[in-house]
Amino acid sequence: MLAVEDLSIQFGARTLFSDLTFSVRAKERLALAGPNGAGKSTLLKIIAGLETSDTGRLVKARQATVGYLPQEGVLHSGRTLFAEVERAFDDVMTLREQLHEVEQEMATLDPQSEGYAEALEIYGDVQVRLEHHDLSRMKPRIETVLYGLGFSPEKLDQPTEAFSGGWQMRIALAKLLLSEPSILLLDEPTNHLDIEAIQWLEQWLRNYGGAILLISHDRALLDALTTRTLAFEGGKVRAYSGNYSFFLSERAARREQLLQAKKNQTREIEKAQQLIDRFRAKATKARMVQSRIKQLEKVELIEVEEEEKVIGFNFPQPERSGQTVVKMLGIQKYYGDLHVLRGVDFELQRGDRVALVGVNGAGKSTFSRILAGVEAPTSGTRELGHKVGIAYFSQNHADELDSTKTVLETVEATATRAALTNLRTTLGAFLFRGDDVFKSVKVLSGGERSRLALARMLLQPANLLILDEPTNHLDMASQEMLQRALDAYTGTYAIVSHNRAFLDPIVTKVLEFVPGRVPRWYHGNMTYFLEKKAEERAAANAPTGRSVAGKSPGAQA
Repeated sequence: MLAVEDLSIQFGARTLFSDLTFSVRAKERLALAGPNGAGKSTLLKIIAGLETSDTGRLVKARQATVGYLPQEGVLHSGRTLFAEVERAFDDVMTLREQLHEVEQEMATLDPQSEGYAEALEIYGDVQVRLEHHDLSRMKPRIETVLYGLGFSPEKLDQPTEAFSGGWQMRIALAKLLLSEPSILLLDEPTNHLDIEAIQWLEQWLRNYGGAILLISHDRALLDALTTRTLAFEGGKVRAYSGNYSFFLSERAARREQLLQAKKNQTREIEKAQQLIDRFRAKATKARMVQSRIKQLEKVELIEVEEEEKVIGFNFPQPERSGQTVVKMLGIQKYYGDLHVLRGVDFELQRGDRVALVGVNGAGKSTFSRILAGVEAPTSGTRELGHKVGIAYFSQNHADELDSTKTVLETVEATATRAALTNLRTTLGAFLFRGDDVFKSVKVLSGGERSRLALARMLLQPANLLILDEPTNHLDMASQEMLQRALDAYTGTYAIVSHNRAFLDPIVTKVLEFVPGRVPRWYHGNMTYFLEKKAEERAAANAPTGRSVAGKSPGAQA
């Protein structure tokens, strides 16, 4: 379906990748893995025809079509949501018009003529292409995709310019899925999706009829979907069979094999060199010495790439808080006529590790701001426990950084004395390495600013952490670093996140927010929560139609 041959690309003196060769088969699910900046997104843009490589070529099957979803930056305007997404079928409408034109032309031609035969061949080709699309199901298909991605029925007639950036990307994703290209290129498709939408997308992609090339920091999605992994490693790209977890184990095993082979080779070379040195001066051994020298010259040295350093990061040791960390009663929040939070009762005990989840717009971020004390509720009470110190990260913190400072100066201003000695190491964990620490904040990208804001916040001593989407701009290695640090943290935390694999090993309770309802507790990790939700959906769809165990929306599971 697609062949990539000897592709190379450079940015200035830096080689992103060279001599890249691989093929994509029909219905294959291919993950692109590697650190930020390795060239994964660039490769997708080249395949999509948006950028060119320095060397190499792409070979596509004759009828293959390519669809591409960038990470961000897609905006829509001038149409309603439904009308915009309906444009995914523009090519089908064009085919219908073409079919009608050929029919009219054939009506004017002699059936025995050469022109009629040519028109008949075109007619057959267009008809075959149209048969792939069942236009009678166009409206229900559009609704299925939009509802699956989290749009409610009343949103279908709203103008697209009324939607925020994250919802704009959902619109772009909906159009792409409905257009059904034979090769689907997805660059971080879950960045703007909540857990329910991610699960829906995962199932849709499982059943997708074309090939998929996927970049994602959502490990659960990669493990569920992908059948092969292209790993970007130090300017080279290597293919591994299997999903992301299998790739990690295979890469580790391959490295161990290479290290052992290199050790054996080094030992053999040393033995040969000792023999050469021993007999070099003896004329009777000259032929043997020369033979050994030539053998050594022909040896291809085994190269083992340096293992990516695992950077350790630990939170400043927090002061011990009281047993009850925070208690909130009857929390209500209105924005004008919009009722976001309805009578929320919430309590954290020392050592609690809580995930705040739910569909976008359900009130998670609003609740986290009230919990952190940076926003007041419309009504209700919030009481902090004894000696509670809060560190709060919101995605808006990136916009509040001082643009006149450098990266290093930004964290120096808030770090404790104990943390000052390891600032460079900490910044490295958040992908600011080498001279990057001297960059001015004003030249940083949105993702870099978010990472810097997170690093600055985490250097402050606190025994209650409130984190709103902390992994959005972190690569896999940085996510794992943060995950390990949270696992070792001795305080209390609440995390808003849609990243299932990140949350699963580090939370023990889940609070689900649902629009128009009281949030509901689930006492377990993310795996437990998702299993319970699946059971509830199955029970709700059962013929009896009874509710799950008769529990009210505010009940605990």
